[in-house]
Amino acid sequence: MLATIKVCEAKKEKTYMTKQFRKIGILTSGGDAPGMNACVRAVTRYAIKCGIEVYGIYEGYKGLIEGNIKKFAPHDVANIIEKGGTILYSARCPEFKEEPGILKAVGVCREFGIDGIVAIGGDGTFRGASDLCRYGISCIGIPGSIDNDITCTDNSIGFDTAMNTVVEAVDRLRDTCESHARCNVVEVMGRNAGYIALETGIAVGATAVVIKEDLNYSEEELLNKIHEGRKAGKRNFIVIVAEGVENYSEKLAKTIQEKTGVETKFARLAHIVRGGSPSLADRLLAARMGVAAVDMLMEGMENVFVCERDGKMVPADIQEAIVMDRMYKSTFTPSVKYPEEALKTYSPEKIEYMMNFCVMREKEIKELITTAEDISNYSV
Repeated sequence: MLATIKVCEAKKEKTYMTKQFRKIGILTSGGDAPGMNACVRAVTRYAIKCGIEVYGIYEGYKGLIEGNIKKFAPHDVANIIEKGGTILYSARCPEFKEEPGILKAVGVCREFGIDGIVAIGGDGTFRGASDLCRYGISCIGIPGSIDNDITCTDNSIGFDTAMNTVVEAVDRLRDTCESHARCNVVEVMGRNAGYIALETGIAVGATAVVIKEDLNYSEEELLNKIHEGRKAGKRNFIVIVAEGVENYSEKLAKTIQEKTGVETKFARLAHIVRGGSPSLADRLLAARMGVAAVDMLMEGMENVFVCERDGKMVPADIQEAIVMDRMYKSTFTPSVKYPEEALKTYSPEKIEYMMNFCVMREKEIKELITTAEDISNYSV
């Protein structure tokens, strides 16, 4: 039911056309990311302050189907803000991808009286939230992904911590590379986006960064850079490769050693990047997104997720965001098809907006690639 009411004591100065909620659920789904717990805490405490009961849903959509749900009090989320992972856990749920599984989840929501859900995760999590919206369960998504691979938001929860973890690891590797005059090829996470590799590469002064978004990457130029650097007296070389460049990192390490004569080691950081206590930036982002998600629910929004754009928390339509994600990623990932059919449902004005947004993202990453290249030369 819609009514004009004060949102809550914490937001007395704001009056919205809002939807009244008695109970909401919160879940985490997909890959875990540092800061998810901080977000669970923020959603829980803010919603309770606004007079809404909060129910923690364990193991994502699997737990929703199975009724693995617990009512939360403020103390249930105490002392979790500094913890990595997710206290709500995460699990795959093939059953939820089918209509009978979705209907089971809807039935459980109605059994518990849950009429809204905050879902923290990536695009798969958002698709699940969108499915629940079709049956009257209002859902708001919050981006939690260390890869920062959700096109519509500037940052996702976990990204900053993941980069800090990579920087710390590579700084340690550089110490031993310098001691032994070696090269180290480091593979980092980022299946569908190269932001971790690119931004950490700039931060650690990598000799080169290899990501699939860089369509002008040349292995020959990389080998020449290492060869010339060694001639100029450089003792250590760091090459950062995103895992999205499949089956390449180890081969590259062997090629560098064979072609340049520089002893080269390979390191895969993998899931270590997902763990650890969240950084200040991720804790702050998680808190702001958590509060924004509850506000959006109470404002009557649904089927949207919280985006950070230019430092502000704004809603983005889930389906539109998924289409834009495919538009952007299809430019550098052959397995991602351009969403031609999906675009037919949008107006020419909306398509133009979506295309311009993707162009903006392409420009941003090209500028970062240029920066990485411009500051990586050891000898000129």
